[in-house]
Amino acid sequence: MKATKTAISPVMNQLAAYIARAPKKALPKSVIEATKHHVLDTIAAMISGADLAPGRMAISYTRTLGGKHECTVVGSRIVTSAVNAALANGMLAHADETDDSHAASLTHPGCGIIAAALAMAEREQRDGTAFLRAVALGYDVSARLSFALHGEAFRSIGHSTHSMAPTFGAAAAGAALAQLDAGRVQHVLSYAAQQASGMSCYTRDLDHVEKAFDFGGMPARNGVAAATMVASGCSGVQDVFSGERNFFVAFDERRRIGKAPAPRHLVRDLGHTYEILNTNIKRWSVGSPIQAPLDSLSALLRAEQIKPSEIEKLTVRVSHLGANTTDNRDMPDICMQYMCAVMLLDGTATFAAAHDVRRMKDRKVRALWERIEVRGDDELQRLLPERHGIVEILLKNGRMLRHHTRAVRGTTRNPMNRAEVDEKCYHLVLPALGRRRARALCDAVWNLEGVSDMRRVRTLLQP
Repeated sequence: MKATKTAISPVMNQLAAYIARAPKKALPKSVIEATKHHVLDTIAAMISGADLAPGRMAISYTRTLGGKHECTVVGSRIVTSAVNAALANGMLAHADETDDSHAASLTHPGCGIIAAALAMAEREQRDGTAFLRAVALGYDVSARLSFALHGEAFRSIGHSTHSMAPTFGAAAAGAALAQLDAGRVQHVLSYAAQQASGMSCYTRDLDHVEKAFDFGGMPARNGVAAATMVASGCSGVQDVFSGERNFFVAFDERRRIGKAPAPRHLVRDLGHTYEILNTNIKRWSVGSPIQAPLDSLSALLRAEQIKPSEIEKLTVRVSHLGANTTDNRDMPDICMQYMCAVMLLDGTATFAAAHDVRRMKDRKVRALWERIEVRGDDELQRLLPERHGIVEILLKNGRMLRHHTRAVRGTTRNPMNRAEVDEKCYHLVLPALGRRRARALCDAVWNLEGVSDMRRVRTLLQP
């Protein structure tokens, strides 16, 4: 069957042209600042993730692949091909629940997009400014792809927005860093579409290893593969978003979700609304549904000076989805009861505590655990994707304390400032890098515009 040439849709023309122009397009100061926040947050997640099971497995697997010495595998001495490094670093970034999230699109964009951009920036020897622009671009494309598919409904029938949308964000970032023209960007997007996949059964992954691949490793790898294949001369379909048997035809789920795909969302407000400004950074290194309850519990501890021995019962109210995800889980960083018990005992919730499996059996922790109940709440479910949390504490003297967190610290409604992001990330990388290098890494990210070649950052990413 002979292929026929078809007209390029306005959506594809506009999107491809925007991606091709991105390397030369200056960003508003607020976007540059936010991008640095997310870059540092994601790199810190990679470094801390290197010592967790998914990270160790990713590094071990990548060591078997060999590959051209182009890019760093963070937290190791491995230098390998851009595709291999993107896979490994994406998994490292989502080795646990430390990385960022974009609530409206149901994605964790940083783990896939920044891993891809870091690999491509090293491969192409781009400067820090080009890297920042590519990252911001990736967030814009990723979110809009999910919007075009009606992300929440799309996910509800079994697809994974967390895998599919960041694949396109990673591909866009990669294409920008490869400095491809609009025609070749169209081919990159087609290669990304051919690799777009993912099922939301990742929720059944008890070890978080496949989930790290689904959320970070696979999108990063796929995006870099798409960009490097086209950069090396591979051609492809010019407009995968329109015409016969296109991407949106393949993923048209209107019979099941009641909505047809909306390709126009791919370019809506592009260049005016920057989705990195709508992306959340986690204050606590735990699953998203636990963030609001920890904020509430922290506020109550500061205000009331509560002692664990004074507590009769603690009730946590979150969405039904949040309750199902975190109630009595075996992994510490996604177990609501464990993390609340730790905060009551320690007054805070550290990264170390959030990954201390042995402590889950500690006598003092278990004694508090038995007094903590997690309840799904109809009203909080309706408020999704906003993640509210309510903590109610009944004291043994009969007094009832209550706190409702409506805007989690680190979310776009209550963002962390530079000092808070720096403090979080410094302490995440400190155990692996030591004080001097941890400080140097944070400072390097805050001053990325002065980095002439992203390979110069390499030594700060290695143990």
